[in-house]
Amino acid sequence: MSYGQLGDFLAKIQDGQAPANFSQQHLKDIGFGSSNHRAYIPLLKAIGFLTPSGAPTERYHLYRDKSQARAVLGAALKDAYSDLFVIKANPTERDRDLIQGKFKSAHNASDRVAELMAKTFFGLLKQADIDHEPLKQKSAVGQEESPTPVAPVPATQPAAHVKAPGLHYNIQIHLPATKDVEVYNAIFKSLKEHLIG
Repeated sequence: MSYGQLGDFLAKIQDGQAPANFSQQHLKDIGFGSSNHRAYIPLLKAIGFLTPSGAPTERYHLYRDKSQARAVLGAALKDAYSDLFVIKANPTERDRDLIQGKFKSAHNASDRVAELMAKTFFGLLKQADIDHEPLKQKSAVGQEESPTPVAPVPATQPAAHVKAPGLHYNIQIHLPATKDVEVYNAIFKSLKEHLIG
């Protein structure tokens, strides 16, 4: 991977429109046609900028807002590399050996592979702000989202012999703007597993 060009690559994401699918052809079209650049696509998937099929996620669209791009990338790194941030909340170059060792043990990687993984991590870290959360949520078209009003769900009348519980929850779900049906399928599958049981 071309670590030295990560900053230029991320700047291209901010400057251009999001493609329907981030393919190797799109990578070439924005000026990153070398075989060394191909690893950028799995990297974007790993940090939650692309779905497994290559469609830009809400995080990708949020990153295009330059006013909060560094914070968005910081949040993405904290998610993707959460095990590293448990070891060191604010990793710096002085922690390179520690980070490299973590990659080596966690991924059963060779010294060279662990070194390359650490270079990728620190290359991204230079472009990120891990101390601040993104200020505001934006929709895929770049406008601030306002919560969609949800009609209250009427509580069902319990039978006379059943004591009604005292808590009721209304759950709102803001779906990302995407044409990839698999994204919605994954969301609803997760809801079914974790909420419905």
